[in-house]
Amino acid sequence: MSLEREISDYRAKSDRSRQLFEDAVRVMPGGNSRTTTFFDPYPMYLVRGEGARIWDADGVERLDFNGNYTSLVLGHAHPRVVEAVREAAGRGMSFPGPTEHEIRLADLLTRRLPGLETVRFTNSGTEATMHAVRVARAFTGRTKIAKFEGAYHGTHDWALVSVALDPARAGSRKRPKAVAWSAGVPPAVLKHVVVLPWNDAAACARILERHGADLAAVLVDPLMANAGMVPAAPGFLESLREVTTRLGSLLVFDEVISFRVGPGGAQERFGVRPDLTTLGKIIGGGLAVGAFGGRADVMGYYDPRGGQGRINHGGTFNANPLTMAGGVATLELLTPEAYARLEALGDRLRDGVRRRLRRLKHPGQVTGAGSLFWLHWTTRRLSDFRSARPDDPEKPARVFLGLLNEGVLVSQRGLGACSLAMTDADVDRFVEALGRVLERQ
Repeated sequence: MSLEREISDYRAKSDRSRQLFEDAVRVMPGGNSRTTTFFDPYPMYLVRGEGARIWDADGVERLDFNGNYTSLVLGHAHPRVVEAVREAAGRGMSFPGPTEHEIRLADLLTRRLPGLETVRFTNSGTEATMHAVRVARAFTGRTKIAKFEGAYHGTHDWALVSVALDPARAGSRKRPKAVAWSAGVPPAVLKHVVVLPWNDAAACARILERHGADLAAVLVDPLMANAGMVPAAPGFLESLREVTTRLGSLLVFDEVISFRVGPGGAQERFGVRPDLTTLGKIIGGGLAVGAFGGRADVMGYYDPRGGQGRINHGGTFNANPLTMAGGVATLELLTPEAYARLEALGDRLRDGVRRRLRRLKHPGQVTGAGSLFWLHWTTRRLSDFRSARPDDPEKPARVFLGLLNEGVLVSQRGLGACSLAMTDADVDRFVEALGRVLERQ
């Protein structure tokens, strides 16, 4: 089925969303405040979520394998989280001072993540990575940072480099160029961001050694979760740990998404301890949240006692009581047994997709870990961001809209996640829906 046919089918069942979108474009550029949620011809407007399901303004029910871009690990409106947030809200929405919930959530996180000795809270993953970059520069006295081609670390200037780009503009695979991902990124930023090739340890070492004297930190998502979820080759993360230690640069793990893969995140799963860690998404119970932390000597730059703080970190809603309460309730439910269940759901989904692709003889692959997955529409061997680009650029949109019309939601690029609200039957329904979509393409 063509993209036009999928769009036509979507239009036929989304008249109220269309009306709301027409209202929205009168008061907001493009009608929204999140570029990631927009798609042509217009996004669906959501009104309710419960467990593994969501309902849009037209009353259409869908299985939610998006989970607000992997944030809702328990599903929608988990009773324990709702009650925790409601109780906190009843005591006050926000205060000009800390609350006990902040201590409890910080304690839970530092106990779970091997590299997290101390932690501070923000309101988004973007803020978390921004502060990780800042403190790395302050601690090392150096200015440059390194990131991987295709990796997404938020929307501050230092992260908006070589995220999604045309390889024709990106230089060679072994020596990628720094390319701005957005208008408004100053040219000076590109001079201070070093771009690395994923899964090429030798090339990374050469690049990092060339910039070593100026390099404050290497920022890495250990799952490359927004760049195709291409697995790290054996020993690759360990090689980054070795070279950064040798050069005196900090290794920063962006675990905003990868914290989903186990009680101690990807750093525990892969046995690599970073100097700093950034967090977000699931740690807020469905509310806006971010966090960053790591070695106590590095994080000491934020310690304001006695007027010694060398970095000022304000934020009216940092560690607000509603988010902290929701986060505590969520982490208390994320027991080792819960993570095992998430892993089982993810394995069932990935295995089911592979079997369906083989049965249909349809070109494609699926990657992922724990409860996370990514649908790929290429038969190339997946090694990095460039290899994960779809053979047909229109295919992800056709699959996304096709699944939407089948009553299943994923992200537009193919990223998805299972939640603890799901059953084996829900996962099987996803696989069957994907099969029907592929059969008509």
